[in-house]
Amino acid sequence: MSSAESGRPVRARTGERLLTFAILAALLAALLPVVRVVEPGWWLVAALVLSAMVLAAGYTARLYRLPAVAVTLIEVAVWVVFMTLIFLRDTAILWAIPTLDTFQAVPMLVEAAMEEITVGAAPLEPTVSLAFVVVGSMGLLTIIVDHVVVTARMPLLASVGIVAVSLIPAIAAPSEVDVIGFVFLAVTILFLLRSETRSREKPVEREAERTAGVPATALGIGAIAIVVAVVATPVLPQPGVRAGAGLGPGPGIDATLRLGEDLRRPQETEVLRLRTNAPSVPYLRVTTVTRLDGEAWESDRSQTVSLDSERAFGVVESGEDVRISEYTAKVDVVRLDSQWAPVPYPAVGITGLGAGRWGAVPYNHTVATTAGSTQGQSYEVAYNLPRPSLEQVRAAVSVGSQVREETTELPADVPPIIGELALQVTADATSDYDKLAALQRWFRGTDFRYSLEAPVEDGFDGTGAEAVARFLEVREGYCIHFAGAFALMARTLHMPTRVVIGYLPGTPTTDSIDDQPVFSVSSSQLHAWPEVFFDGIGWIAFEPTSGLGVPTTFSSELTLPGQTTDPGATTPQSTPTPTARGDQAQIDLEEQRQNASGASADDALDPLPILGVVAAMVVLLALPFLIRELRRRQQDAAARGGDAAAAWQSVQEAAIDVGIPVPASETPRAFAGRLVAEHGVGASEMNTVLLAIERASYSRAGTRSYWMGDAAADAAASVRTSLLASVPPSRRILALLAPRSLVIRPGSVYAGTAPVRAG
Repeated sequence: MSSAESGRPVRARTGERLLTFAILAALLAALLPVVRVVEPGWWLVAALVLSAMVLAAGYTARLYRLPAVAVTLIEVAVWVVFMTLIFLRDTAILWAIPTLDTFQAVPMLVEAAMEEITVGAAPLEPTVSLAFVVVGSMGLLTIIVDHVVVTARMPLLASVGIVAVSLIPAIAAPSEVDVIGFVFLAVTILFLLRSETRSREKPVEREAERTAGVPATALGIGAIAIVVAVVATPVLPQPGVRAGAGLGPGPGIDATLRLGEDLRRPQETEVLRLRTNAPSVPYLRVTTVTRLDGEAWESDRSQTVSLDSERAFGVVESGEDVRISEYTAKVDVVRLDSQWAPVPYPAVGITGLGAGRWGAVPYNHTVATTAGSTQGQSYEVAYNLPRPSLEQVRAAVSVGSQVREETTELPADVPPIIGELALQVTADATSDYDKLAALQRWFRGTDFRYSLEAPVEDGFDGTGAEAVARFLEVREGYCIHFAGAFALMARTLHMPTRVVIGYLPGTPTTDSIDDQPVFSVSSSQLHAWPEVFFDGIGWIAFEPTSGLGVPTTFSSELTLPGQTTDPGATTPQSTPTPTARGDQAQIDLEEQRQNASGASADDALDPLPILGVVAAMVVLLALPFLIRELRRRQQDAAARGGDAAAAWQSVQEAAIDVGIPVPASETPRAFAGRLVAEHGVGASEMNTVLLAIERASYSRAGTRSYWMGDAAADAAASVRTSLLASVPPSRRILALLAPRSLVIRPGSVYAGTAPVRAG
């Protein structure tokens, strides 16, 4: 036995170890995106340990040359013992041997995990049931990938599966493209493909064919993918989501008014799109809360009325002398799983709702279902907006016999600070509206700050009266604290109030339908605001949240256009007119419609996106040349190290690039003779390369001839130059910019024929 042959088992074991490590790295790359959906914790370590144990068991079993079925069974046994020991040891024998009770507990864990995934918001807390599903799935994936790669020798198929698994978290919790994660995944996939090829044993005479296979193609594809991710992705538009595209349940709405967790959702998701023919974009209400007692406020449980009924939405409470404006709004749900359909106030009709028993609540003009969801719905809402003047609002009193008693009820032990501050802030006001306007200005002043973190840090992230009192001391919180404090303070002044849950109108997009700008509403724009009832007008919404939207104001009926007697007033309205987060001017839809009809000159001439796309195209066009040049340098380096197959392969690929056939049926000597006789290659240089490959293929000394490495490399370079010089300039340029050898391998079917020439 030669020294080369005796070294093959050692090299094979090294290759198997490297392949095992490559599989583990690829699985790790596929697992990391899960941390977007599940908070990092002990489950991550458990998943990696289980994968490592399964792969180690498979590697050890193959050392003893066990059949493939036996290897897989051993890996399954490791998976069962590990899962039993970590999650189900209380039902097992000796903590590791499963029993009937162990198997009966599995469906319950899976069912609990599925429920958490369905109703939860990312990132989910890593409970035992959720960890069981994630860790168990990782172990099963490891067994499958190990079998496909090592036993079936199909690494490309396994790579596709790994990539698919890595995309699942992105679908569950959409976010911006993670370029670093994508590059890491691509590198591990390339490492896996290369390691699998190196782990194979091939005869010496087929060395050139072996090295010319999968690795080069994989490297080229992987390099292109990495460059596209790094260079092209940032300059291209982000993928959009079509309303009703069937993406599965989206984020929901917390009916108990604990909105903090929803607002702190790390992945901002587009929940719906909105357009309207009104002069300003409306808030979208979902439900209301009237009972403001207890630790957690619950939504009103009013009976729904069929949408076909004439009394579905009741009547608008405004008096005959109050002007009413009729508008419509079109809502397209993109990703929202809720029993309530977001609608503007006050809705008087709705069309287009699909599956589900939908009904309206006359009391608060909301729309809900007892069997269905908003996901994928597209509907149109008609709403009649009361537009009283400033004089009418100031003359009205905040009472009403038709409102419910609970709208004025206060908690039994309301903290004194709530009533004391209400009297202090409204001391100079003479009318009910002026008192409420004073409260609104006070909350939106410099003393208060919008914060999602302060309530958690100071321990008042709730909705009860005690949380409101603590908020009034700290003066930092988010919308529910501002709305709740406003509502309770108004009730201490004997005014009927309620809190509304819904959405801000979103931010304008570049889309326009029927000359109506389309607004995109995201999950972070879930909002709460207070409403106060005025006799003869109805419910009037206020916006006390600091740094969010525009406060509610009314114009005088006696003022000329552009003038007002109410400081900061805009136009008459009974709902606040919000914008994106931050104090901004009211959204002017007329200006938006003008912008939608044609982009400005500055936007049209912005060169950055165009330059970015051009740069990406240049890089992509140059990639084949760069990859081919990198491969040529690797071949030259290998040839100088004594690898005659690398020198010979570089000559074959150069011939393919210029359109010379390289059939598998032709011997190296016949191929060399054809290049010398028909294509002007120097006989001396060609013979040097030919002698090197023949000695490497048939000599007892093995494949490497270090003593003639430099000579073979220099001769191969000279042959390549001669081949390029033998073809017309057009073919030469094509060979450099679009080398055929990147996709056509020497000896393949396509390499045996010359390319078809145009004309």
